[in-house]
Amino acid sequence: QVQLVESGGGLVQAGGSLRLSCAASTSIDSFNTMGWFRQAPGKQRELVASITNGAGTKYADSVKGRFTISRNNAENTVYLQMNSLEPEDTAVYCCEALTAWKDYWGQGTQVTVSS
Repeated sequence: QVQLVESGGGLVQAGGSLRLSCAASTSIDSFNTMGWFRQAPGKQRELVASITNGAGTKYADSVKGRFTISRNNAENTVYLQMNSLEPEDTAVYCCEALTAWKDYWGQGTQVTVSS
């Protein structure tokens, strides 16, 4: 069973930075795409950023220029570097790993940005 474990969340002031990590229990080469989603209270879950096996990336418009997704295949880990954080970024951030047949999710990590 594939496990994804997120870490790196916390409380930060507006304008600060955090780096989230998503560590997989298997080689991330087996996933077509890995991504970070977030869900704030009372809001729908949204895709924040994704990265393919070929390292192609996509970002939500709201985080372009502030967030960077990257992957380290040797460590089986995907990262989300978040800079210039805003209170609107407050949410539970979850990692997803996608194959041709199935998707896997982590438990999530809370990010809280104070104004």
